[in-house]
Amino acid sequence: MKDLKFEQKKSLSRLEAADLLSAIADALRHGDGAKLDFGPGTVSLRIPEELRSEIEIELGDGQLELEVELKWPVPSAGTGSPRPATGPQDESSPG
Repeated sequence: MKDLKFEQKKSLSRLEAADLLSAIADALRHGDGAKLDFGPGTVSLRIPEELRSEIEIELGDGQLELEVELKWPVPSAGTGSPRPATGPQDESSPG
């Protein structure tokens, strides 16, 4: 499976930035199957109960940069996914 990368850069008002962070917070609260709307598309995420976080604040070149990073492992293929249907189940017992 290929890695996925989504990147979006744009100017926001302070209120728009707050709305974006609120949407991310709501997705974190929702957890499994959380959806984030990023303009032209929607990203669906499975977010586990435990995450790793990194917060970085840098001041340089006349700018302040605040970076919030959240990381969690992605289940490998075949784990954590529903099993595919195998057809009708025969629930009768041999008589």
